[in-house]
Amino acid sequence: MSILIFGAEGQLGSELCRVLGHHDVSPFSHREADVTDLDVILKLAERIRPEVVINSAAYTDVDGCESARDKAILVNALGARNAAIAARRAGAKLVHISTDYVFDGEKDGPYVEYDPPNPINVYGWSKLLGERMVMEQNPDSFILRVAWLYGPAGRNFVKTMLSLARARDEIKVVDDQRGTPTFAGDVANQIDLLIETESYGLYHCTSQGECTWYEFAVEIFRLLGMDVRVVPVSTSEFPRPARRPANSVLDNLLLRVQGMDMMPHWRDSLSDHIGEVAGRV
Repeated sequence: MSILIFGAEGQLGSELCRVLGHHDVSPFSHREADVTDLDVILKLAERIRPEVVINSAAYTDVDGCESARDKAILVNALGARNAAIAARRAGAKLVHISTDYVFDGEKDGPYVEYDPPNPINVYGWSKLLGERMVMEQNPDSFILRVAWLYGPAGRNFVKTMLSLARARDEIKVVDDQRGTPTFAGDVANQIDLLIETESYGLYHCTSQGECTWYEFAVEIFRLLGMDVRVVPVSTSEFPRPARRPANSVLDNLLLRVQGMDMMPHWRDSLSDHIGEVAGRV
């Protein structure tokens, strides 16, 4: 299968290149193919004629989006639209990556795909707009909402914790935001399964279970055998430009009911992959 990947050097893009290596993969970083340039994207798709287009390109600096709204909309919304147009013209399936931050965090319990979105920051709004533009431009699309991603490439919470641990004996971590740590390679495996189907639509795609950032940090250091004091604190003690949802736990309902949910529990996956993630810090 011929697959065109945008954002191939990112955290998820790197894992997609690895997992989908048994296919004919054409990977492009944002420097090689800017999704905000429709002409470039269209010409690329016309030349490669992919059967699948995967858009993992995004502006993911949540705080940065607050002061760079236009950039957030350009990359996360119009870039998604451009990828969808290119896939449609090539007659290809599209996989587009979205986020848990489309929700406001007020629900008591995990969010399912049909819960109404209500972002509380610019990043979330830009990603929600991207979802809607993808749906408008290409019905043969898989839209996957992921959350709390970590992996060997790029920046993530695991690497941040390890960097902080080298500089101090005590680390304060927020304990009133809940979500699900998700290994990027697991998402890539799930995508590998989905693209073999025509079960198009909107999906939640995270690991099983849930925790707070504090509980995530404690588990990271436990697995690595590191003696680091982790102190739970409230979100209010760490003011940030962008608000975060208190609850961004996602339920993979639509994958599960179709018998396609292959995402592991977050603790099991972290245990399996902590070494490769930590090894590149």
